[in-house]
Amino acid sequence: MKFLKLTKKNKIAYVSFIRNKSLNALNNQTLEELIQLNNQIKKDTKIKVVVYQTTGNHFSAGADIKEKQKKISNLDMWKTNLGKEAIESILRIDQITIASLKGYCLGGAACIASACDFRLASESTLVAYPEIDLGMNLNWFGLPLLLRLIGPSKTKKMVISGNVENATTLYDWGFIDELYKEKELKKKTDNFATKYASKPALPSQMIKRSINVLTYQNDHSVMHMDYDQFLLSREFSKENSN
Repeated sequence: MKFLKLTKKNKIAYVSFIRNKSLNALNNQTLEELIQLNNQIKKDTKIKVVVYQTTGNHFSAGADIKEKQKKISNLDMWKTNLGKEAIESILRIDQITIASLKGYCLGGAACIASACDFRLASESTLVAYPEIDLGMNLNWFGLPLLLRLIGPSKTKKMVISGNVENATTLYDWGFIDELYKEKELKKKTDNFATKYASKPALPSQMIKRSINVLTYQNDHSVMHMDYDQFLLSREFSKENSN
């Protein structure tokens, strides 16, 4: 792996973003590595908890808009939505998942955080969904995940405005579960993960799966067109301009 690092310790898997010079922007290779790791972790019965974190000062600046894209058709793009696949690979993990956040957590990175069972954060954490200013709707399954955490009004505020929200506000809203000082984040995250790793795996994972089914059972039927609508609008615009 080039942009992610996997470390296993005391029944906990730490997945670290290591593309720090680019603020851990989520290019295609990072997403492919994340999907691969998540599928691998899901099958490892010795792992009880998964922690997503950064080795740098920022969790992730979100999708890599500077990445040079291959010229492919909208049909091919539709068949290869790596972002949504990455989020779904997190949701499919039976083990307890934790996002340990600091610095920027933007767009697709916020979707990753919201897909986890818990979000722990330092006071430096800043979260935003800037997609609207790029002329995009929020896909990667991010809308229903955010809605479940902070409710309809605050979801509209964050996603439609694109404003950056600070850690204190996000803690008050319920997006962040635990808020720590920067220097305490690593130790507190380890302690939090250790607590859940000490619980019996079978009932813990059964409870998680049941809660997720009850919570998200209708989301796929509502959101299956989120990325599709964006591509269709591009296709329609392209055809009309020819």
